[in-house]
Amino acid sequence: MLYELIILLLIGIDQLSKVWALNSLKDIGSIPLIENVFHLTYVENRGAAFGMLQNNRTIFIIVALAASIFGLYYLHTKKMNLLGKASIILVISGAIGNLIDRVRLGFVVDYFDFRFIWEYVFNVADIFVVVGTIMLCIYIIFFEEEKQVK
Repeated sequence: MLYELIILLLIGIDQLSKVWALNSLKDIGSIPLIENVFHLTYVENRGAAFGMLQNNRTIFIIVALAASIFGLYYLHTKKMNLLGKASIILVISGAIGNLIDRVRLGFVVDYFDFRFIWEYVFNVADIFVVVGTIMLCIYIIFFEEEKQVK
């Protein structure tokens, strides 16, 4: 039950930030915090990461649900260290955060706009998924093998 409470907390943080973006940025478009470096920019993303696969809402919903169900099953049935558990919690939280947008709005609300790095705009749920995926890769590479060697 602890995993689910943490996931709900992280989803809440994501959803609150998106409500703020909808209420504060939608009519403005973009607020430069550091000119030409970092802006808060309202974007309605109907695709996946980096805007790929635009308007494939059903696929994204199915993948997010499957990943979340599998992740919860894995959390409750497999022995993992804190890194492994945290990585799965982050991925599930991000997947569900963006899933809520897709079901409720038909698109995902994005707003972090680091213009000096790339042209893509993203949100808190995206950060959860990316950081969680990197952590999961580290876990698999460095810690999963330890269980197999013993």
